[in-house]
Amino acid sequence: MIRRALLFSFLLITSFSLAQVKRPFTFEDMMQLKRIGDFTVSPDGRWVAFSAADVSLAKNTVRPHLWVVPLKGGEERRLTDANGPTESGPQFSPDGKSLLFISARGGNSQIWVQSFDPETGTLTGEPRQVTNISTDADGAVWSPDGKSILFVSSVYPDCTDDACNKARDEEKAKSPVKAQIWTHLFFRHWSTWTDGKFSHLFLVASDCDGAKAGEACAGRDLTPGAYDTPPFQLGGQIDYSFSPDSKEVAYTSNHDAMPAASTNNDVFVLSLTDPDAKPKDLTAANHGSDSNPMYSPDGKWIAIRSQFRAGYESDRFRLQLINRETGAIRNLTEKWDRWVNDMAWAPDSKSLYFTTDNAGDSPIYKLAIDGNGWPEEVVAGANGAPTPTADGKTLVFARVSVEFPTEIYTAPTDYPVCQMAAEKSEQYTMPACALAKATPLTKINEGVLSQVQMQPLEPFWFTGSVNHKVEGFVVKPPNFDANKKYPVKFLIHGGPQGAWGDEWSYRWNPELFASDGYVVIMVNPRGSTGYGQQFIDDVNGDWGGRPYQDLMLGLDYAEKTLPYIDKNRECALGASYGGYMIDWILGHTDRFKCLVSHDGMYDTEAAYGATEELWFPEWEFRGTPWTNREMYRKWDPKLSAANFKTPTLVVHSQHDYRLDVSQGFELFTTLQRLGVPSKMLYFPDESHFVLKPQNSQLWNKTVNGWVDQWTKESKK
Repeated sequence: MIRRALLFSFLLITSFSLAQVKRPFTFEDMMQLKRIGDFTVSPDGRWVAFSAADVSLAKNTVRPHLWVVPLKGGEERRLTDANGPTESGPQFSPDGKSLLFISARGGNSQIWVQSFDPETGTLTGEPRQVTNISTDADGAVWSPDGKSILFVSSVYPDCTDDACNKARDEEKAKSPVKAQIWTHLFFRHWSTWTDGKFSHLFLVASDCDGAKAGEACAGRDLTPGAYDTPPFQLGGQIDYSFSPDSKEVAYTSNHDAMPAASTNNDVFVLSLTDPDAKPKDLTAANHGSDSNPMYSPDGKWIAIRSQFRAGYESDRFRLQLINRETGAIRNLTEKWDRWVNDMAWAPDSKSLYFTTDNAGDSPIYKLAIDGNGWPEEVVAGANGAPTPTADGKTLVFARVSVEFPTEIYTAPTDYPVCQMAAEKSEQYTMPACALAKATPLTKINEGVLSQVQMQPLEPFWFTGSVNHKVEGFVVKPPNFDANKKYPVKFLIHGGPQGAWGDEWSYRWNPELFASDGYVVIMVNPRGSTGYGQQFIDDVNGDWGGRPYQDLMLGLDYAEKTLPYIDKNRECALGASYGGYMIDWILGHTDRFKCLVSHDGMYDTEAAYGATEELWFPEWEFRGTPWTNREMYRKWDPKLSAANFKTPTLVVHSQHDYRLDVSQGFELFTTLQRLGVPSKMLYFPDESHFVLKPQNSQLWNKTVNGWVDQWTKESKK
């Protein structure tokens, strides 16, 4: 007995010592992680091919390459040379014998195809260039019969062939005059100037030889005209698809006269068998957004995502079905108060899988098209479209956590029916059936993550403004000691229709913020997704009202209930709407030792004239500055400048066209003129997001250094 006790004690001590060996997560660790992107499942259900980007801090590059992993389990391995040309967007051919991908190995971005051996899971032979379009090809989708490929390219609407586009681009490049003349909006969008081009959908034969055929492999423009097809979006699923018989395509486009002020995306279909066919608008009756058309495998339906309120980009996304024979549209999720995000058909066409946001989680749900309109929860923690195998027995999906970046997971579809919780609360427990079934298929970053100490995301609930339940989260520092007092980084998310949750970020990473001895607190105030549409709508016209109260009440609750928090050493940080809230906090409370305002809206009226997506301020502030100036001024941070006292770091980038860099300059100028301790970090080569590795390194060093300066030193 004594020996056993001694052995047990030794094992405990050894285990504890090994656990202590793990070190805090660093920025350099994060740069070593491979970033998994798109994946594709082979038709025979044996392989999953995916892209994964290697980051080089020294070279300041992010370079994606192709990988493969057996679906039954096994070690993932590279398909292409890590030192060779980049590849992304892999797709198996319908027969599984070829792999399509996008690469700029020929000088500009084109579609390439290479033979794939289903027996060994390897690429064979040499890759073949399919397209040869001067304006780049992207977003390739293989037709079900394997004969054609859809792709997207940005072209001049008055050009009828690639030679015209090429000549126009070359003329502009050679001209010493870089001035532009505009007659419409958008003249710039997100991070680029439109330059007179529009995104169009093209069709090319899959056996085309772009290296030899030239213009013949530039593709056929299916959507000519001064319209973007598909409209601009940040991530999400491809917004076009083939019918199962390969004879028709469905796509999303916005044909309103003023797209900069309109969210009225519509779903169109176009016959590929009739050269004189005209597109048909299937959703003209709805003036909200209709998008992401997906044909059912049996060809009877087109599933779409729809918003019903015109001009509101954060209205509830419903799942609707279009009957291809009659054109009738049926709403499947009207009684379900959550957003439908990425989706996929089950192979039998009787149900759909989709992801949603639900109280800090991203579960996959399954919905029968002839059911009662109430989905069943399948698996938690998804990140992106679930993909069922051809036999319908397995789901393949990407999964993330605050503790690890994207990995590919699988789950069997013969799960027991799980509890569905549309309204999570502090009493809610995720059903065991949802978690036990998910199995990691890839562990591509295990080598790095096994060496560092990560802390779980811990939720808490409190009573927010007007007596409403609100959720927050805590991430503790490495080697946490409950008997110590820790400074606080209080993070405020963007959107405002966004949310914190059990997710990974390479930009605002809670683990990295906590790693140098901080408790990280995050609150999902009014406007956050995952708590019902009314909770989202409550931010409209109330930017500095209930959301601000929720944030302050959440921090109050944390201070009262978490004894390890040092409420005298707190710094608040936010970006985008979070940056706006930091600017609002500047004039409304002195409780923080410091603030970090990244890409925030400081001057509401000026921001309206400098932004590009006008539907956003027009909805959020109930009109324009000349029709409802009172609302813009009510929530304008600059009007409280006389109250500014808190030391503030301002971060802004030149190519941020969502919130123009002048917003950051104006705030910094005001702080300096008032004598408030302040610093500005300016990026001449970034947009709304800081993405380049070395810029990201400087961002993290500057932001965390600023917080350290005011919370880890004695300031009186």
